[in-house]
Amino acid sequence: MMEENEDQPDGLGSRFSPQKENDEGSGFRLHMVTWNVATADPPDDVSSLLHLNSPTCPDIYVIGLQEVFSGPVRFISDMAFDDPWSYLFMSTLAPQGYFKVSSIRMQGLLLLFFSKLEHVPFIRNIQTTYTRTGIFGYWGNKGGVSISLSFYGHTLCFLNCHLAAHMKYATERVDEFEYILDTQTFDSIKAPRVLDHRLLFWFGDLNFRIQDHGMHFLRTCINNQNYSLLWSKDQLTMMKKKEPMLQEFEEGSLNFQPTYKFDLNANTYDSSGKKRKPAWTDRILWRLRSEAPTTEEKDKDKDPGLAEKLNQQEEAEEYPLKIRQDSYTSIMEYGISDHKPVLGIFTLELRKMYETPLVRLHAEGDWSADMDAMVIYCPLQPFATSSWDWIGLYKVGFTCVSDYITYTWVKDDEVPYNEELIQVYVSKEDIPVQGGECVLCYYSGTFQCVIGMSDSFKVHESKVAIEEGLVPEKVNGLDKVTAS
Repeated sequence: MMEENEDQPDGLGSRFSPQKENDEGSGFRLHMVTWNVATADPPDDVSSLLHLNSPTCPDIYVIGLQEVFSGPVRFISDMAFDDPWSYLFMSTLAPQGYFKVSSIRMQGLLLLFFSKLEHVPFIRNIQTTYTRTGIFGYWGNKGGVSISLSFYGHTLCFLNCHLAAHMKYATERVDEFEYILDTQTFDSIKAPRVLDHRLLFWFGDLNFRIQDHGMHFLRTCINNQNYSLLWSKDQLTMMKKKEPMLQEFEEGSLNFQPTYKFDLNANTYDSSGKKRKPAWTDRILWRLRSEAPTTEEKDKDKDPGLAEKLNQQEEAEEYPLKIRQDSYTSIMEYGISDHKPVLGIFTLELRKMYETPLVRLHAEGDWSADMDAMVIYCPLQPFATSSWDWIGLYKVGFTCVSDYITYTWVKDDEVPYNEELIQVYVSKEDIPVQGGECVLCYYSGTFQCVIGMSDSFKVHESKVAIEEGLVPEKVNGLDKVTAS
């Protein structure tokens, strides 16, 4: 921690002084979506899906899609550019002040994690992985993709799955889920496996069906909104009664109509010759890890990881984490798929393990393309730097870490300022000519994430460009100038 320094330039003492510790705990709103989009192109508007008109803004969006179109030509282009679904969510959420922290895609499975900008420097150790289960484990049309991260020190994991289809494969679906849990690992001391995370969300097109009931009874219950009469024959509910591992997961009440299978562009269930039975195939469940070691685990000979478990228990007592589900429902207005999207809205109550970012940074002086500029940054606590650390300049409203105007390598361009502050040089040739509201982000090569972000500041329009009749032109995403 740094004390305020009287020798610092005007304003930097207050900018770089650490924030006050949070003793009471904070509530964070999490908006989750799962949707099997059945290879359809995105709709024009996802405002209702994201509750953009709600008076309460989420802190985090997690969006899991299944059956995103992955034909050979489209998939290759999606590898080079953002796929249409990712682009839609990024372009919709960026103007609302959200940043795409991470994403992972395995053929038709896509998982996106967005955060309010204010939380980005406190989201660390971001890792992704995937598991194929389709066609002998070699084809990625079924399986799971996951994002693991630390949110203010608490380990969270989001696992988006698409499991085996058809009524008779309930046991196989559980086997696939257990296989995914067993095979996915992360480079993390606290949470090397999926079940090691303090909070795990399991969601997606899990494909569990409603068995035994006939079509007429199903339709009658749905039309009368007597959903509770169907719960006992929901396969996932049935499997939880005999599978101890599933019993660790919680789920809200299914007080919305089954989300599969619908005629396209309609709210009527399958009228084709197959007449698939309606089912709650699309689900969101969660598991809050029990921190206390069992009696068996307390035997050190049987459990060499006992010390770590005890440390985690002490950490959980000092930094509690609670979860509350505020809403669990479907959105019926979207008809592009034979599935309806399912939403889960949660409140995470947690005590932050840290209140300050690893780095604070600030744009020194006036910025324009007429002069070289300086960034001043200050490490607030020791961390492992590397030659791959860089500082990016972004327009306000940027979508993700790669959406920079320009960047500078920290180690190549830094100039010591004093014992606590460091300057980094930015060439005027890299500063946008037309100016605009911008922010600076410090990206850590070690942590593979943004660990510090400046307040927004104005880059002034180039006076030289105006006097010489130069106008800005976009070239490869960067601002260049050409004679008018």
